[in-house]
Amino acid sequence: MELPGLGEHCSERACKQLDFLPLKCDACGELFCKDHIRYDDHKCSSAYKKNVQVPVCPLCNAPIPVQKGEIPDFVVGAHMDKDCKYNPAQQKQRIFTNKCLKPGCKKKEMMKLVCEQCGGNFCIKHRHPLDHDCKGGGPISKAGYAALMRASQTAFKSTGAIGVPSNGSLQHNR
Repeated sequence: MELPGLGEHCSERACKQLDFLPLKCDACGELFCKDHIRYDDHKCSSAYKKNVQVPVCPLCNAPIPVQKGEIPDFVVGAHMDKDCKYNPAQQKQRIFTNKCLKPGCKKKEMMKLVCEQCGGNFCIKHRHPLDHDCKGGGPISKAGYAALMRASQTAFKSTGAIGVPSNGSLQHNR
């Protein structure tokens, strides 16, 4: 060995490996190699101080206190039998709750799609004011106005008529 003064020997009696980067156990304070650093690997006598686990009920997600010496599985099982606040009816949450207001449509959406003109909630198919026979007289958005203009232009193209949009300007369609 060239550098016998460097590193530390593993505190595990059967190992005694010279380790240049030994790890200190946070429970007992002794130095170990990477193979013996876990509490179970070196049979740590102080593991009970640090190795504390709080099991969680799989039904109600509540932490279950376990006393020293008790088996967590039995304590959680007893909690589930007696004290568990789990309610299966409460846990079933519906995602698609926003019903379309168009008469005859039974579609439900995950998110609200509110019409800017009438304020009603509609499905994706009926979200546009022209698709749900909107009765709201509110202002039309730029996109809505463009859609109305395209619809009126296609209606007048075949006749060569003059279309008059709601803003009062005249356009000649040929």
